[in-house]
Amino acid sequence: MDAFYEEDERIVGHAADSYHRIDIRQASRRLVVRHHDRIIADTKRPVVLYESGFAPRWYVECADVMESELIPVEHQTFCTYKGLCSYFNIGGARLAAWSYRDAYPQVGRISGLVSFEPDIVSVQLDGTQLRLEPGQTVIPHGPDRELTVDEALPRG
Repeated sequence: MDAFYEEDERIVGHAADSYHRIDIRQASRRLVVRHHDRIIADTKRPVVLYESGFAPRWYVECADVMESELIPVEHQTFCTYKGLCSYFNIGGARLAAWSYRDAYPQVGRISGLVSFEPDIVSVQLDGTQLRLEPGQTVIPHGPDRELTVDEALPRG
């Protein structure tokens, strides 16, 4: 066996859990991301993604990010629910930010937005430092079973 299928469609990664839920909401709270003394992002219009079993993840529009501080890296992971994820270093902070450039249509609201890892850079929401609790860290996984990047991209 080299792939999963549901009817005629190939399922990339693994079969989806019907009890897994993702909700995306617009917020008007102030989110500030810093690396050392530099402000990397500052917004009053973050988007929050709630995903079963994980900490809320806050996404920022590129217009509110100092994109010149984001250094793209070759590293990519795949999420059965969101699609192909690309990563960025910020200064010496490795894999400090990520983006689903072309997120799956079901979570299209996060396409092209940037999220930041609060255990790597400072992420403050309304002045409160965000921290991940034990068990809230996502264990990223790359393409498996000979999955190519083209297969992970949304069909259009």
